[in-house]
Amino acid sequence: MTPSRIRYERLATEQANRASRALDRLTPLRIALLMNREDRRAVLAVARVRRQIAAAVETIVAALRRRGRLFFVGAGTSGRLGVLEAAECPPTFGTPRRLVQAIIAGGRAAVFRSREGAEDDARAAARAVGTRVRPGDVVVGVSASGVTPFVRAALATARRRGARTVLVACNPPPRGARADVVIAPAPGPEVLAGSTRLKAGTATKLVLNTLTTATMARLGKVYGNRMVDLQPRSAKLRERAVRLIAEIAGVRLPLARRALAESDGSVRVAIVIARYGLSRRRAARVLRDAGGSLRGALQRARRK
Repeated sequence: MTPSRIRYERLATEQANRASRALDRLTPLRIALLMNREDRRAVLAVARVRRQIAAAVETIVAALRRRGRLFFVGAGTSGRLGVLEAAECPPTFGTPRRLVQAIIAGGRAAVFRSREGAEDDARAAARAVGTRVRPGDVVVGVSASGVTPFVRAALATARRRGARTVLVACNPPPRGARADVVIAPAPGPEVLAGSTRLKAGTATKLVLNTLTTATMARLGKVYGNRMVDLQPRSAKLRERAVRLIAEIAGVRLPLARRALAESDGSVRVAIVIARYGLSRRRAARVLRDAGGSLRGALQRARRK
């Protein structure tokens, strides 16, 4: 479907919201209350597509376990949300930077400065995906409207290259939407008509947060609800790492600090060191034998 043939006026994200028709005459407090009430619709909309989100997580987990990679592709606000999600995975979950990547219409410059026409460049999307995506990867197309040419072309190219595909949109699934999983929360018209950085952006962020967090939890990148693969590269994160080690290993803070130093900055290795008094090499071996699972490593070491 070419941009000229898309009936944009029919999209819910392009409609005027009756609740905000007097927006320019409201007080700041009334605007805040109105926007808060409308934002709740985004949360409810995401709740209604939880089964589709879960299906997408299963698709992503299966691919990453087979050494595939995850790509977020989008334009404008949707593209920037994909960039943010990819950028947060290494510090939060200790993932290699190539494991979760983002492709945004207009390239890196579009992260900081809007390049609206880039969303119509289907050829650029095909080139970017064709260059970077390989069989076994997962490509998540992010498009508030669900009909962005850049995203549609990216998904089509990904399918041809043997990758699995997911579409995240904030309109009812468009006719002919082709993806292995379609996640389409429908938060309704925006307070500011057509400004999809608002409710649509909120709903999209909630979906992407869930995709990455649930995926990494299933891959053993967390222990309970703790970030045991965080990268302690700032004062705040080093202190958080020490507290994690002390809490999970059941030791005092000074021992936790020594274990972190001995582990060369690996929190999960430090936890095994502190819990069982092992050397860094022995602790790392226990983790490897447990398939990288901290829970499995702690149970294995206890049995020994």
